[in-house]
Amino acid sequence: MKLILATLGALLVIEGLPYLLFPGKVKEWSQSVQDANSRGMRIMGLVTVLAGTIIFYLVFFLK
Repeated sequence: MKLILATLGALLVIEGLPYLLFPGKVKEWSQSVQDANSRGMRIMGLVTVLAGTIIFYLVFFLK
């Protein structure tokens, strides 16, 4: 449980940094996300999920 909470905390720090450091760029980026097509976003989401799953597997199941 301690590892899960530490990971969640790290994730929140990483997710919050762009909003803290570059709020104007985040607004520009969010506008470009609205203009992006759904297929491209699904592919980007799939790649991200697969990369996270591979990293998770490498960290916890390979020693």
